Amino acid sequence: MKISQLMLFGVFLMGTSAIQAQEKTSLTLSEAIHLAWEQSSQVSLAESKVITKKQELRTVKNNSYPDFKISGQYQRLTDADINFKLNNSDGSASTTAAPSVNQLMVGQVNASLPLFAGFKIQNSIKASNNLYAAESANALQTKENVAMQVVDLYASMYKAEKTVELLKENQKSAEQRVTDFIQLEKNGIIPRNDLLKAQLQASNVKLSLAKATKDLNIVNFQLITLLKLDAATKLTIRESDFANFQMNNIPTSDETAVASRQDLEAIRLQEKASLDYVKVAKSGYYPAISLVGGYTAIDLKNVITVQNAMNIGVGLSYDLSGILKNNATVKVAESKATELKKHEELLTEQIKIDVQRAIEDYDLALKQDLVYTEAVEQASENYRILKDKYDNGLSDTNDLLEGDVDQLESKINKALSKANVIQKYYELLTVSGQLNQTFNLSKI
Repeated sequence: MKISQLMLFGVFLMGTSAIQAQEKTSLTLSEAIHLAWEQSSQVSLAESKVITKKQELRTVKNNSYPDFKISGQYQRLTDADINFKLNNSDGSASTTAAPSVNQLMVGQVNASLPLFAGFKIQNSIKASNNLYAAESANALQTKENVAMQVVDLYASMYKAEKTVELLKENQKSAEQRVTDFIQLEKNGIIPRNDLLKAQLQASNVKLSLAKATKDLNIVNFQLITLLKLDAATKLTIRESDFANFQMNNIPTSDETAVASRQDLEAIRLQEKASLDYVKVAKSGYYPAISLVGGYTAIDLKNVITVQNAMNIGVGLSYDLSGILKNNATVKVAESKATELKKHEELLTEQIKIDVQRAIEDYDLALKQDLVYTEAVEQASENYRILKDKYDNGLSDTNDLLEGDVDQLESKINKALSKANVIQKYYELLTVSGQLNQTFNLSKI
């Protein structure tokens, strides 16, 4: 008896686990996007690059601080034969007994503060700061790209779910039609050919449903992979997420895009950095001046002791041969700056084209949605009329089945057009650089 109870309890647990495994997870679009920003490897890599640039900026800034070095030596010496020959006041030579010298100690403290290096340090800091800002802009652009990936997958998931849902409904009616036609064919009311046509349509719907289910599973896997969710997770899109969707601040020109696109801003900042590097290269034409100072202590045992040997002064270095060689370095830096300028112009032109295309795509999506709304009504009414005619023997099976296919196609197109409008709206925001404002994209 106890064994039976345990078995029943185990079956209950297995059944509960199976039910939980089949439960679907619902995420709003905003939740999915913020989860992608937290989990995406692309965003993580972009943020790591920003941190790297920040550390590089700190390294460059350190060049403006003084160099401070401490060094010391202790050397054990072998007994050397030393003969001091000193001239006396009368000109005669005297020989002094050599001391025992067996160790040497030297201690030094040196400091150097750069005063002038042809503005190399200042311009290097400016260039590094611009590169840091450019990398931050690139990271924001990466977040926008990831957000758009989520939007595309989210819309594709909604489309796939609605397609599966409508195909399942149509499959039921197609199978019911086959059941009805079997009885009609048995009673000799319809020819066998009509039954075969109905069966063929039911088979086509079954194949379409299998393909739509496959597409749904693929999109689901792509989305959960992007969001770093468990591989067994099944996502679903709520109808309410697409109902009464508000589309505000719709761009109508490319002015906003040119001013707001983060990838374009990154290019502009890189161009500023390149101009700073031109100035860095030109610093080779100038001498380097620094303030130097130090302290030295020496102890050569039994011979000499030096203490409090302090020094301070100005150091000057000038690479005369570099004046001739530096011209090539300057030309390279100027060429890179020109490249970035041309890159900015090309990207600006492409952004304008992308914005115009996105505006046209969005307008087309709105028009398609209106047409598909009318088409659903027309197809439904057409099928109703054909069904009445068929029941009264005024139309054949081909007309009825074609009307059913048209009705199904119109419903699928209508369901997909709703998601397509939202998708094209977000694409327009993306190419205009405003997607970050929509989902409160935080600065890095």
